[in-house]
Amino acid sequence: MSFVTDTRLAGSAAVALFGLSAILAGTAAQAQDCANRGQLDVMYCDANEDLVADTPSDPSKLSNPDTLVFAYTPVEDPAIYEDIWEPFIEHLEEVTGKDVQFFAVQSNSAEVEAMRSGRLHIAGFSTGPTPFAVNLAGAVPFAIMGSEDGRFGYKLQVYTRKDSGINEMADLKGKRIAHTSPTSNSGNLAPRALFPGLGVVPEQDYEVVYSGSHDQSMLGVVAGDYDAAPVASEVVDRMAERDLYDPEEVKIVWESDPFPTTSYTYAHDLDPALVEKIKEAFFSFDFAGTALGEEFSGVSKFVPVTYQKDWAVIREIQKANGVEYTPQGLAKE
Repeated sequence: MSFVTDTRLAGSAAVALFGLSAILAGTAAQAQDCANRGQLDVMYCDANEDLVADTPSDPSKLSNPDTLVFAYTPVEDPAIYEDIWEPFIEHLEEVTGKDVQFFAVQSNSAEVEAMRSGRLHIAGFSTGPTPFAVNLAGAVPFAIMGSEDGRFGYKLQVYTRKDSGINEMADLKGKRIAHTSPTSNSGNLAPRALFPGLGVVPEQDYEVVYSGSHDQSMLGVVAGDYDAAPVASEVVDRMAERDLYDPEEVKIVWESDPFPTTSYTYAHDLDPALVEKIKEAFFSFDFAGTALGEEFSGVSKFVPVTYQKDWAVIREIQKANGVEYTPQGLAKE
């Protein structure tokens, strides 16, 4: 998912594309000689074939910074989310014994570039960009927000106004439909992979208009700017809780089975002892009574995940869309 407006999206994506491409070119000489790396960039190896970058075997290449830099996915107002994450950051500092700095990112490309270059150590990557972070930046997903019983995920939902005359997927034909951004899973890639099986093909059966974010898609539907929109359930639920739209004005035409939400990752080259402390901080954090718990309703803790298992459906969706894990592919956000 991407939460930036069209203008900022284009500008930040172009800058980040240049930066990430330059970093990739500049580090090509550091390519590792390894038997297996799968789709990982040449800087990384995957000897155990778990699809994520291996921890460096050379101790001199391990990172153990005095200050850990943490980032959450791009959002409309980073200042609000910095406050929301403050209780967790304090807990992370206490458990790791490190100072922790919140890093406000402006785009998915910028977030990937920051981890790739060693400036970002722990990060939450949105569902669709997670494979880019894994393959281009050596990110290792290990946690996700979930319920007390360990369940997690969100659904792709297709919303329209109650008075739109759209009652089933076939009714989208000939309409103006808001997708969010090209690399968004629920906002674009999943619809392109799943909707043809429901009898409607994006861009062939209806006009695709990129809104820039799930928020903008939903607000555009409410305002009548779009006839309908595929959006992430977790985003529209939070919007409803903030009274950003009236749920009585809209309806769900169709919804998918659950997808994974934001992945929480660490940089592959962090010292293993530090990684264990980071995991301890995540898995021991109590959401109850915190701003984080209030913002992300329906979850109560971080639960363990693996990229190989829990992102399999996302990789399949992206494969069906011809996605390539390159800076150019990421910059299409």
